[in-house]
Amino acid sequence: MENESPLSPNPTQGSLDCDPSLQKKHQSMLDRLTHRHQSRLDSSLTRRSDSDPSPSFESTSAFLSRFSASKSSVDSQLSLSRRIAADDLKPHLDQISASVSDLEKLVAENSYFLPSYEVRSSLKTISDLRQTLDNLTAELLPKKKFSFRNKCAAKTEPKPKEKEPEKPEFKVPASPGIWSKKGETLVRKFSGSEIGEFTISDLDSCEVRLMGSVRALFVHRLRNCRVYTGPVTSSVLIEGVEECVFVMASHQIRIHNAKKCDFYLRVRSRPIIEDSCGVRFAPYCLRYDGIEEELRDNSLDEETENWGNVDDFLWLRAVQSPNWSVLPENERVGLVDISSAEES
Repeated sequence: MENESPLSPNPTQGSLDCDPSLQKKHQSMLDRLTHRHQSRLDSSLTRRSDSDPSPSFESTSAFLSRFSASKSSVDSQLSLSRRIAADDLKPHLDQISASVSDLEKLVAENSYFLPSYEVRSSLKTISDLRQTLDNLTAELLPKKKFSFRNKCAAKTEPKPKEKEPEKPEFKVPASPGIWSKKGETLVRKFSGSEIGEFTISDLDSCEVRLMGSVRALFVHRLRNCRVYTGPVTSSVLIEGVEECVFVMASHQIRIHNAKKCDFYLRVRSRPIIEDSCGVRFAPYCLRYDGIEEELRDNSLDEETENWGNVDDFLWLRAVQSPNWSVLPENERVGLVDISSAEES
């Protein structure tokens, strides 16, 4: 008992101490592993900086600090609105709206590493800011009421007010894209190089095929469409879609006001739905020449299974939301190959 030491020595370490040649081989192996790890890290950082010029904080504390500062700036602009001259009021409110949209974009681009609670909390804050801005706009810039003064005019019953279209959750940007089409097959090839923002808006009964990577994708007001996309390096925002099929790969996907749609996804964070019903989810199933390399370059080559971990932003109960479900395997499409598509 007296000869036992508190910690048993490592026999391998003892051999290394006794044999200089083993020490040299061991140190050489450690140097190679260290060099390989550093090379992979440098490559990852270089690829990320090349593919995404927008800030990505990679830490919750850094993100929250930036988000809080931006929110404080929006709050200050809102509080100043009642002191702005009438001629300058509309541009001022438009600038606030743009700042709120930037906040939403900030959350979307960094949500893949944020805890689910922080994503929900940030989106709730943005929703409250948007509602405050809408109320302020209605108060300071009310719609003008027109009336006709004619004593002899016959009285007529007022027409029922038409239901105003629902305001989109996000502002559709004036970026390159596909707009206002019906019954067409639309193909875009980006030659394997990433472009910036791309918009798909106001389509009916169309098929859209995007090959190559884009930084951010906005989808707005689609009906009875099929949309196939390669990797989206930042975020996908979808609003106002009905009876559509989407096959997409992205770091973050947010869906608002979707009805009876199927989503085949590969996504690094949990997909988010809001004000949606009858939406179903399944794994990504797209193929075209070069897609494997593009997915790998954008860190989307691994299946995360997040397509089946959907967050319903407005469903706060412990049980699963009834607004979404996993698409049964016998109802899923097979592998979709769009390699032969010609650009339109």
